[in-house]
Amino acid sequence: MIKHGRITSLVFCFLLLHFSPTHSNTVCIIGSGIGGASVAHFLRHYSAVYHSSQSPIGQINIFERNGVVGGRMATVTVAGETFEAGASILHPKNYHALNYTKYLNLQLKTPKSTDDSLSLGIWDGHKFVYKTFNSKSKLPIVQRLVSLANSIMIFFRYGFSLFRMSSLVEVTVNNFLRYYEGLNSRPVFESVEEMLKWAGLYNLTTQTLGEELVEAGLSPLLIQELVTVITRINYGQSVNISGLAGAVSLAGSGGGLWSIEGGNWQMAAGLINRSDVVLHLHEEIESVSYLGDVYVLNSTKGKSYNCGVTVVATPLDELNIDFNPRISVPPRKLQHTHATFVRGLLSPAYFGLNLLSDIPDLVGTKESPDVPFSSISILKQHENDVTYKIFSREPMTDALLDKFFSTRKETIKINWSAYPHYHAPEKFAPFILDGQHLYYVNAFENAASTMETSAVAAENIARLILSRLSSGVDLSSSNLTRVGSNPSELHSEL
Repeated sequence: MIKHGRITSLVFCFLLLHFSPTHSNTVCIIGSGIGGASVAHFLRHYSAVYHSSQSPIGQINIFERNGVVGGRMATVTVAGETFEAGASILHPKNYHALNYTKYLNLQLKTPKSTDDSLSLGIWDGHKFVYKTFNSKSKLPIVQRLVSLANSIMIFFRYGFSLFRMSSLVEVTVNNFLRYYEGLNSRPVFESVEEMLKWAGLYNLTTQTLGEELVEAGLSPLLIQELVTVITRINYGQSVNISGLAGAVSLAGSGGGLWSIEGGNWQMAAGLINRSDVVLHLHEEIESVSYLGDVYVLNSTKGKSYNCGVTVVATPLDELNIDFNPRISVPPRKLQHTHATFVRGLLSPAYFGLNLLSDIPDLVGTKESPDVPFSSISILKQHENDVTYKIFSREPMTDALLDKFFSTRKETIKINWSAYPHYHAPEKFAPFILDGQHLYYVNAFENAASTMETSAVAAENIARLILSRLSSGVDLSSSNLTRVGSNPSELHSEL
């Protein structure tokens, strides 16, 4: 449990100088996504900044059961074009991700889905209950006029509830920005609950997004339509998700969104490349045993590894790792999102329309048993056909796809164990799984699941490891608080 108080960055530096850098400080990280890569990065970064002559962290091993790094960040190629297949967009105030792109010399791009000229339709399974105006004109003045008309139309439909929704998102984002404060004012957190309470975000996890929005004075129509469309696209779930995850989802529908040219996975690959890591691809960890002073990790390759610190940076929910002694985490179900990429043409008749051009660029959906998909969006307009991306909760069978596509040239289907199935009030797994040096980055995912929240949790885990490994300073004292090569070779397309 965290004690109230602060420890300055000077003391944090002092702690790092009191390490005994032995083989026991070997760190083993399970998972090569943004969480695992960020832990390695911040361990090396803080060690380099604060140690004097010898790094407090020894070898870092990262174990990845697949043949590529990146976790839930991945790309797919359709008709010679590369598209994000997993985690797709980043917020303009995702400062860890922005710093990664500068550090790794990556190029930013604006996803087509954030283009103001794109049309939106909300489908209820039988008809479009709302559609924005659509213009295929490339003239800037025409696009501005259409955008203005759509703004007026959406205001007449949802009224001042739009501003109340925006206010809720702004307050949430501003609270989240506290996680970027300097080390002299930001504690190291030993539990997710304390981390959320410190930033003023915990209460949002105690009730649903729908309840939060009703209390904020939003109209039922806005909640049932636009908000539901957003949560179904971003989390594959309804407004019954917990409030914080819902607010994060709404923030992910605003302006200024971006991604990495060539694929977001390059952040993980680049951080691993620059963190002096021994990477073990195609090597799944089967068991983790604590023997009193060391963790022994056994892999599917029949190998054993001795680690002073072990970090689990992948969701435990669908893994079969045998922990000895056993660990206890709250039961959690993952929400599977099925991403289906189709090159072809939608059928206007399925949507009760006459022309293909009448189908909105983004088809969002309401909660209804009559709707077999969460969203359909245009990724690329080709000369004679289109590349679409479909999100759904269940697999899209060929028979179902043939119902709303008049033609299909290419189809790729991916099943993601994408994020937790949210419910309020949320219960959180501990950051420290055994009271020793077994850490769990993905405990924070029950608050919200994004690339940036994974990086924020990983940065806290790195500082927590460094502070708890220290010797010569009694951190349990009542007056102290813990504070705190080519990447493309690591990844290939799905």
